[in-house]
Amino acid sequence: MYTEIVKIIEGGMLGDKEKVANYATVLADNLEKEGEKSLSNKIRGVLTKRRRGLTSLDSFATKPVDSESRMEMVEITTPQILKENIVLSRYIEEELDEFIECYKNRDNLMKVGIEITNSLLLYGPPGCGKTTVAQYISTVTGLPLVTARLDGLISSLLGSTAKNIRKIFDYASKRECILFLDEFDVIAKLRDDKNELGELKRVVNSLIQNIDTLNNDSILIAATNHHELLDPAIWRRFSTVVTLEKPSLEETGQLLQLFLKQYPNNILKNNKKINLLEKAFEGFSHSDIKTTISNSVKTAIIKGRKEITVCDILKEVYFHKYHGVENEEDYIRFLLQYGATHKEIDECLDISMRKVQEISKKMKGE
Repeated sequence: MYTEIVKIIEGGMLGDKEKVANYATVLADNLEKEGEKSLSNKIRGVLTKRRRGLTSLDSFATKPVDSESRMEMVEITTPQILKENIVLSRYIEEELDEFIECYKNRDNLMKVGIEITNSLLLYGPPGCGKTTVAQYISTVTGLPLVTARLDGLISSLLGSTAKNIRKIFDYASKRECILFLDEFDVIAKLRDDKNELGELKRVVNSLIQNIDTLNNDSILIAATNHHELLDPAIWRRFSTVVTLEKPSLEETGQLLQLFLKQYPNNILKNNKKINLLEKAFEGFSHSDIKTTISNSVKTAIIKGRKEITVCDILKEVYFHKYHGVENEEDYIRFLLQYGATHKEIDECLDISMRKVQEISKKMKGE
């Protein structure tokens, strides 16, 4: 059994899909012989699902290119995003789950006369999970993610841009896939924008026509940070519209649990520390929180400390907000306000204990 596991890992590292599939099949057979029927069936289920995806990937080999620059206009990926690694509000999760279930049951819905439009529009501030949601839907449905590259799609000749949009939709229509259009506002702007050329309005018309003709076996996901720029007719082309906002305090706590659980720390078992950090992170996006935690972990490792402290994280939060320390007293006040101990500030940041105690006394006096 261990031999099969090693061979599967080797195949994965080398990108040899056939080797992975063959040895996974052997592993499933051996597990069944040993009475592990449930695990064996699970492996076979994954193989069946992925074989379909891998076979379909072969048909994605010839990507559309911009005739002017010869740049490829799409990237093809098969993401593996677990639901437990996504932190969203309960209501957003329910909306996304319903969208996925509608896609999976599209044949049954069409039989009873319900029109199916597998299109999802995601909007909200940068770093709040739009790309991650597209990757998660790709994982759950088993559909390859076809991400449009704006640098290849947008041509200096606007007439060519309309043609490029058509090429991308034709490409997606010939295969079951998820077509992901990020920074969607670039090609879906208001057609009555007085600052735009008439040719760009024709680009939007072309986009609308292509959305209308996309087949029901594929999914369209569009994402934008600037929903206010979208043409009204574009909104009507999406069966589901979801706003992804910056995390609430509760969601921030879940993100801290997610990003810190794999590292030794003195934080996660202390609710008071978690609550203070949630407040310190207020206004941060999901991506900002991940980057901040990652930076604090790297610093602690480089300095040879055995665990991540509140002070490590707060230092990175402060620098993310202010990009430096202009006033050391304000810096120390921030650290103390959100839960860093005198000892942590002294040891982690090499600020004298005496100075920290003086500022702490001032804060208590105030």
